[in-house]
Amino acid sequence: MDDAGLDRVVRAEDVAHMGITEVIRHAPHIYGEFRRLVASIKKRRPDVAILIDFPDVNFRLARELKKLNIPVVYFVSPQLWAWKRKRLRWVQQRVSRMMVIFPFEESFYRTRGVDAKFVGHPLAELPLPNTSREQFAADHNLDPTRQWIALLPGSRWKEVVANLPVMAESAAKMGGGYEFLIPVALTLDSGKIEDLLRQWTDQNPWKPGSGIHLVPDAREALHHARASIVASGTATVQAAVIGNPFLVVYRVSPLTFTLAKRLIRYPAEISALEDAHGNLPIAMVNLIAGRRIVPELIQQHFTAANVTAALRPLLADSPQRGQMIADLAEVRHLLQPASGSSSITQVCDAVEALLGLPAIEGGRISPIRV
Repeated sequence: MDDAGLDRVVRAEDVAHMGITEVIRHAPHIYGEFRRLVASIKKRRPDVAILIDFPDVNFRLARELKKLNIPVVYFVSPQLWAWKRKRLRWVQQRVSRMMVIFPFEESFYRTRGVDAKFVGHPLAELPLPNTSREQFAADHNLDPTRQWIALLPGSRWKEVVANLPVMAESAAKMGGGYEFLIPVALTLDSGKIEDLLRQWTDQNPWKPGSGIHLVPDAREALHHARASIVASGTATVQAAVIGNPFLVVYRVSPLTFTLAKRLIRYPAEISALEDAHGNLPIAMVNLIAGRRIVPELIQQHFTAANVTAALRPLLADSPQRGQMIADLAEVRHLLQPASGSSSITQVCDAVEALLGLPAIEGGRISPIRV
């Protein structure tokens, strides 16, 4: 985007902070950068604004854009259909076009008076990795004769701390014959992950003949793994579109879990039934399918014993594995954009329609990253 002439007024990486105390500590700087961005918009008066996800900032930015009569195209909807439903009025008031990446979101918004369109999920458009199993093994010092299991504990450090120890315990219980792949997200430090694993190993001696390997790419790991253990989040969509059988895990603080159970309520557009423990599904792949096609082990049910019991049938040539592969193929189909198009192209079409142009001409728009 920089090469194409993008003028970055504010760098996202300079204002992105995780955690309550971190945000409070940097709040003056974050607010100052937000005001600087708003001032730039008032001065330049762009013809249209494209906001992508990041609702805590973008809803406030949309309010400022509305005051200036600048139309807003919002790409990747915040999950208002799960909670914070009151924010829906902000979409109704401030967003000109909502471009959504999950099929049930279009009807959710249209029923509530929002001009929304399902454009497909960008991950579903990507080709499968083309690295061979032999090359992948050589690149990462893996044994190609063993089955590989991918462990995806999350992209935030707090998620890794909460999820990885149980994943490591599950890996130990699986015994020899397997190797385990941990893709390291760009938001994480591989050294810190190695330290966490080392601490766990010191307390729980690792069984001979098994090992964990850190790898750089989640899609390649999912493509080559026999099955996976995936923390709830975008990674479940990655696993689904690649077609890798997996189970979903997650753990948060007891207070957060209690509050989430009280707050999450799905609309009629989502077919979601409680399980035997009174929990609604949280895995996006299950919400897209409208039924539970992958197991969910959440909170106190996320134990090494439960993980190994759910994982073993997916490693064998079992009916469960075959059914899940078929179900994941169905989800991938549901996430595909309309034939002959792409999600990004459809967002561009929406921008051009708001501008009243058959195409965006060079020099017509001065791009400002928000």
